[in-house]
Amino acid sequence: MRIILILTLLFITTSSFAVTFNGKFIQGSFILGKVEPGSKVIVDKKKVRVTSDGYFVFGLSRDRKNDVVITINKERIIKKVLKRKYNIQRIDGLEEKKVTPPEEVYERIKRENKWIGEARAVNSDLIFFKKNFINPLDNAIITGVYGSQRILNGKPKWPHYGIDFAADKGTEIKAMLDGIVTMAEPDLFYTGGTLIFDHGHGVSTLYMHMEKILVEKGEKVKQGDIIGTVGSTGRSTGAHLDIRLNWFNVRLDPATVLNIK
Repeated sequence: MRIILILTLLFITTSSFAVTFNGKFIQGSFILGKVEPGSKVIVDKKKVRVTSDGYFVFGLSRDRKNDVVITINKERIIKKVLKRKYNIQRIDGLEEKKVTPPEEVYERIKRENKWIGEARAVNSDLIFFKKNFINPLDNAIITGVYGSQRILNGKPKWPHYGIDFAADKGTEIKAMLDGIVTMAEPDLFYTGGTLIFDHGHGVSTLYMHMEKILVEKGEKVKQGDIIGTVGSTGRSTGAHLDIRLNWFNVRLDPATVLNIK
């Protein structure tokens, strides 16, 4: 009887820790977790959704310094977050108003940032994030990477939080994942033609500087669908696509979910 009781306790303890992670615990990383269905998951102090088959997701910011604490059914798992070294990227030739905007566009920028923030804050029960992402362009050249400290016309600015793909103007862009369009704006001040998709549980993707947008807000898009074309709208010095990956307001490295070299 004592042996049976010990084995039962071991099974309960093991079950409460039955968790797997897909993704590296490094700054900027997208992490997909899997637990027993019905489990309650808290990442740091934030309760996260868990799908009916046990999947959950979270992300690690570019400059995160602390360990991440994952609580599963009151049991804590602590993971060390590894630091990265980031490049310095210099971009010259931008219109001065794009580097340091004139006061008359401050309200516009503030309004547009609010729209983007609202789209990134969506916490739907969609489960598209479980699927593997695909590249948005075929045979494109990467000209900008996540995390780079940007110096625009000689002035230090915010880091770059996406991946830039150089491509000819008019090149077709594919949806990286199934999603619902939460923003479809043709002319934002910084990002020009901009699309945002919700993939569920706080995961969103952004496509920027587009020439044409071929989908509408509220539309459901399947992975691989053509959603628009490459352009050079907004703050841009040439035709390219800038993509972003977010978990709520945490900006993640798209390279952690894409098959790029």
